[in-house]
Amino acid sequence: MNASDFDQANVFGKGEENTGYAQYFSDASFLNPLTDPKETVFLANVTFELGCRNNWHIHHAAQGGGQLLICTAGEGWYQEEGKPAVSLTPGVVVTIPANVKHWHGAKKDSWFSHIAVEVPGKDCRNEWCEPVGDEEYARLS
Repeated sequence: MNASDFDQANVFGKGEENTGYAQYFSDASFLNPLTDPKETVFLANVTFELGCRNNWHIHHAAQGGGQLLICTAGEGWYQEEGKPAVSLTPGVVVTIPANVKHWHGAKKDSWFSHIAVEVPGKDCRNEWCEPVGDEEYARLS
């Protein structure tokens, strides 16, 4: 999906370049906060340019926690450590339990957006790990 077609399909908007977390993404990503985390559960539309993916990471929690991904536009990948990657398309919802190492991002030939929902829990924190290797990513099809 090219950028123009993607922008029309991305109903929640691309937002601003995600410079605060750029070190954890292979290429450019964009963040459009949809709620205020001081008032309610935090939701944000995260957009990945073609081939962009985040590093392996873990949403730690002593109780509850984790993350939900609600895929809204384009095509992407989600993978938990030790499991095959799962194709993501609009309408797919991914439930990521707390304390599970994983990554997600766009396919090589498509922009991709998902709404990220931080699941409330006790003692929640994120741990950013190593990047997804280029060879590992290139094998996905």
